[in-house]
Amino acid sequence: MPEIIPRWEWRTFGRRFGAAEARFAGLTPGGVQESEELYLLSGDGDNVKVRADLMDIKVLREINADGLERWEPIMKAGFPLPAGEVASVLAALRIEAPPLGRDAYTLEQFVEEVARPAGVRPVPVRKRRVRYVVGGCTAEVSEVTVDGIRTRTIAIEAEDAAAVAAAVGEVGLGDWLNTSYPKGLAATLAGAPERYAVIDVGTNSVKFHLAERDAGGAWRALVDRAEITRLGEGLADSGKIGQAAVERTVEAIGGMVAEARANGALAIAAAGTAGLRIATNADAVVVAIRERTGVRVQVISGEEESRLAFLAAAAGLGLGDETLVVFDTGGGSSQFTFGHGGRVDERFSLDVGAVRYTERFGLAGAVSPGVLRDALAAITADLAQLDGRPSPDALVAMGGAVTNIAAVRHGLATYDADVVQGTVLDRAEIDRQIELYASRDAAARREIVGLQPKRADVILAGACIVRTVMDKLGHVSLTVSDRGLRHGLLVERFG
Repeated sequence: MPEIIPRWEWRTFGRRFGAAEARFAGLTPGGVQESEELYLLSGDGDNVKVRADLMDIKVLREINADGLERWEPIMKAGFPLPAGEVASVLAALRIEAPPLGRDAYTLEQFVEEVARPAGVRPVPVRKRRVRYVVGGCTAEVSEVTVDGIRTRTIAIEAEDAAAVAAAVGEVGLGDWLNTSYPKGLAATLAGAPERYAVIDVGTNSVKFHLAERDAGGAWRALVDRAEITRLGEGLADSGKIGQAAVERTVEAIGGMVAEARANGALAIAAAGTAGLRIATNADAVVVAIRERTGVRVQVISGEEESRLAFLAAAAGLGLGDETLVVFDTGGGSSQFTFGHGGRVDERFSLDVGAVRYTERFGLAGAVSPGVLRDALAAITADLAQLDGRPSPDALVAMGGAVTNIAAVRHGLATYDADVVQGTVLDRAEIDRQIELYASRDAAARREIVGLQPKRADVILAGACIVRTVMDKLGHVSLTVSDRGLRHGLLVERFG
C-alpha cells in the first residue's frame, strides 16, 4: 500500500440534521459518487468492507478529546484472498480464526464458508455521496441504503483534527455524536429510533431530557429528570463558581451523558443559564465540563432562554391566539416572554432567582413574618420592570419552583409530569404554601409530600417570586408548564 497519511474522521447518521441542512444547501457540491459495497458487521469490529472487488479494511487507532476517530487503512486486497489475509480480516472483525481449508478464497467462499459461520453479518450497502469542502476539510452528505433500509450520513475528515472539529461546528453539527460506519449501519439495521438528549445547566439544578422522534416527527420523552447541584452556591458573594459546585455539576452531567449514550442518542445539546452568564470563571467551568464529559455547554443569553421557554410552553399547552406571558424562575434569574399566537413580542431576563434571596434573607429555614415581608419587598422592587403592564389573557409559569408547588398541590409522592403539566394554581394555594414553608425548617420541609428534598431550602424564595409575578401582572391564577428550556432547545436544535 502507498504511504498512509493519518486522517481524523467524524460522522453521524440520521434522517434530519437540523441547521446543517441549510448549511450544506448553500455550499457548492464538488462531485457525486455512487457505489455498491458489502460491509461485514461483527459487534465491535473495525471497518471491514468489499468495494470494487477489493477487501478494504480500516482499523480504529485513536480517539481524541473531541471524539474524533483516526482510522488507518491496513488492507486493500483482491480476490481470491490468500488464507493469511483471511486471518487478518477475521482479526479486524474481532473473531478468532477457525482452521482454514483453502489456500485462497473467492468472495463467495469467504462469505459462506468463513464469515457467516463465524457470526459475521454481510450487509449490502448502496451509497450516493455528494462531496463538499468545509473549512479545508473533505465533507460528504450521503444517501445510504442498508440491506434495503434507507438512511443518511454526514462525514467530515482531514489530517488536522482541530480543523475537523471546527468544520463540524461550522455546519451546525457540534452537538451530534461521532458514529462510525459499522455502528451506524448496525443501528440502522436494528431499526433504532432517532434519539436526542438535552442538558440544561442551571444555577440550582441540572436538567436532563432524552426523547425520541417517530417517523412523523412527533416526540416521545424517555427520560426527564433533574439533579440539584447548586452550581451558584456562594456566587452572589464571590462572583465565582466554587470548585465543589463544579465537581457536583460535572458528576451530574457525566452521568447524564453516559445515560444518553447508552440509550443511543445521536446528539447531546447543552445550554448554560444565569449562573454561567454572571460567573467570572464561567469559561473555565465550561472547559472543565467539556474536558471531563465531552459536552459543549453553550452559555445562552437571558433573552434566548426566555424565547426557548416560550416556544416550549406554547407548544406544550396548545395555546391559541390570546396574549400570553411565560415566565421561568430559576436559581439565579427569571425569564419573561410576552407574546401572542405563538409569536414572541418581547423577552427579557431579570436577576431574580431563588438562590439569591435564599442566601440574602436566610430563607432556607423557618422565618419570621418580618423577614418574609422584607424578602417579598426586595423581590417586588427587583421585578419593577413588570410594573404597569397590561394583564395578559394567559399566564404560564415553568421551572423547578412552580412544578414543585404543583406537585405539593397534588400530593405527588412520585413526580408525574403528565399530572403537573397544565395544573392551574390560584393565589390562595400559593399563599398557603408560602405559609407552610415559612413555618418550617429545611428538614421539616423535606417531609412534605410532593416537594423534591433537595429543593427544600430554596422553595420558599421560589414561591415568593411566583406570588409576586402574579401580583405584578394582575392574575389570580396561572397555568403550570412542565415543559421548559430543555424542551424548547430540543425542538430548536433537532425538531
